[in-house]
Amino acid sequence: MPLTERPVHIYEPTPLQCGQAVLAMLSGESVENVINICGTDRETTLRQMFSTLENLGISYSRERVEVKEKSALPRVCILSLETPKCWHWSLYFDGVFYDPEYGVLSDFPPSDRRYYFEILS
Repeated sequence: MPLTERPVHIYEPTPLQCGQAVLAMLSGESVENVINICGTDRETTLRQMFSTLENLGISYSRERVEVKEKSALPRVCILSLETPKCWHWSLYFDGVFYDPEYGVLSDFPPSDRRYYFEILS
């Protein structure tokens, strides 16, 4: 499955499925299908995120890059965010943040530390 041309926002079905929702938005697959590919309906590890991207045929960089400003983000990336509650996955796509908890945003979701993994395809 190639990278979607334009994500459709998906709220995380449960508070533990932000990673699956991000991967579903990025690929255009359903959250249920991503859960099957990922192998978990709970929190996703970095290894599970990478493995699922590979299974979906989406190229990415394994380099974790710290980011403070929106202007430093690449065109498409998966964000790893330290939020007030926990670590959280979010999607940045062409200037828009698609967050499975907070919705569609013009700036970062609430977070103290921010990292990204660039999507290449």
